[in-house]
Amino acid sequence: MLRSNNGFFLLELLLSLSALLLLSLYLLPLLMELRAESQQLEINKTAQRIMFEELQAKVIDNQAYTDYTIIQNRIVYKIIWIDSGLDSKKEVCVKVEKTPFLPESKMCHILE
Repeated sequence: MLRSNNGFFLLELLLSLSALLLLSLYLLPLLMELRAESQQLEINKTAQRIMFEELQAKVIDNQAYTDYTIIQNRIVYKIIWIDSGLDSKKEVCVKVEKTPFLPESKMCHILE
């Protein structure tokens, strides 16, 4: 009946396309979540770097404690100095405001 097999059956084509569709429906949300986590990690790494540079500048140069804002890659990082109340130590916080694409994050460390 099927002696000349010159191509694919329609059923084989439909099965392979449905398998491909199911795989893409499963993997697409995972890839989107992975990208969001990667972006959040990059923001946290940048915030830690800014906080470290700020602490290092205050220890070395003994500059005034002022709050200011840094914009890098269209992300706003706010540097905030807070009196921690412990032996009149200062605490520096780097805050990233919530945007439609990014959650709010805040990192703090005490200047020793």
